[in-house]
Amino acid sequence: MSDQEERPENGLRKELPAELPPRAPAPRPAPEPAPAEPVPEQAPEPQLTGRQRLVDGLWPPRLTRAQLIVALLLFGLGFGLAVQVASNSDGDSALRGARQEDLVRILDELDDRTQRLEDEKQGLEKQRQELQSSSDQAAEARRQTAEKERQLGILAGTVGATGPGITMTVQDTKGAVESDMLLDAIQELRAAGAEAIQVNGVRVVADTYFSDTDGNVAVDGNKINAPYRFQVIGKPQDLEPALNIPGGVVQSLEKEQATVSVERSDKIVVDALRQAKLPDYARSSSR
Repeated sequence: MSDQEERPENGLRKELPAELPPRAPAPRPAPEPAPAEPVPEQAPEPQLTGRQRLVDGLWPPRLTRAQLIVALLLFGLGFGLAVQVASNSDGDSALRGARQEDLVRILDELDDRTQRLEDEKQGLEKQRQELQSSSDQAAEARRQTAEKERQLGILAGTVGATGPGITMTVQDTKGAVESDMLLDAIQELRAAGAEAIQVNGVRVVADTYFSDTDGNVAVDGNKINAPYRFQVIGKPQDLEPALNIPGGVVQSLEKEQATVSVERSDKIVVDALRQAKLPDYARSSSR
């Protein structure tokens, strides 16, 4: 029974196909990509007007200290102009509303005021001219006084002098020249136009005198020794011929065996001074 029972089992096995190898799982299909969501289009920026751009630039305000100061100054200037315009408008409106008689009176007052100002201007100009004239006269008087003082100072020997002239030198080796000979030379020089003279450092003026003292010559009490040197300011063309005339000073000195030399010069300096002396009795007649 066992063999019979096994046979049908074996027959069944022969009829069954051999076992197949396990199949690999089929690949899953790739998921389809989701459709891209549409990107919303950006709306175009609105175009700003010039006024809107100005408002955006000014607000909110971004003021610096300097801008604030400038703004305050501009505000004050504008306020002052507004006040001035308002005041002028008030005046104009007052004139526009005035009567004809009032306008005539106002014009008369303006004419009178203009005339008074013109008269005052002429008066001031006249005063100015008088002051200028008096100032010029005073300046001219001072100039003439200073010039006269200088001239009198030269004559009186109280100020120095310089100018063209001559230098006369007298060499007296024999000691024969006396004071009167030198005085004659001074007189000849004065007659020829000498304006300033000094002899051996002594200024010769109107009251100068020469004297003989112990064999020497003295000028105003001041002893001088040979050689005698005369420094004379004047016109050289007149001074030198006056000394050399026949029988004149040079020939008289040469007779006494003195040697005389005369030299012309464009600049002679007379710097010996005398003390100013007030007269004892004479007074000015202009007082």
